[in-house]
Amino acid sequence: MRASLTKEQREYMIDRVQAYFELERDEQLGDLAADQLLEFMVKELGPFMYNKGIYDARQMVEQKVLNLDEDLLSLERPAGRPQRN
Repeated sequence: MRASLTKEQREYMIDRVQAYFELERDEQLGDLAADQLLEFMVKELGPFMYNKGIYDARQMVEQKVLNLDEDLLSLERPAGRPQRN
């Protein structure tokens, strides 16, 4: 995951971790400690978040396909000979 984050993204996340610790726990967290915590969260918790994103995307695509199928069916026209009564 480290390679997939830009330097700016990683720095932003480290800053957010440090801000959280300061605001919520009244603790100062250095850059190295915040980086290590971020690395742990990415490694251990990241796959759960990633899989949830995949699941949500799959649900959205399935709904779009269902809507598209309904839209296409509504365009069908009767075909064949008219039936006599």
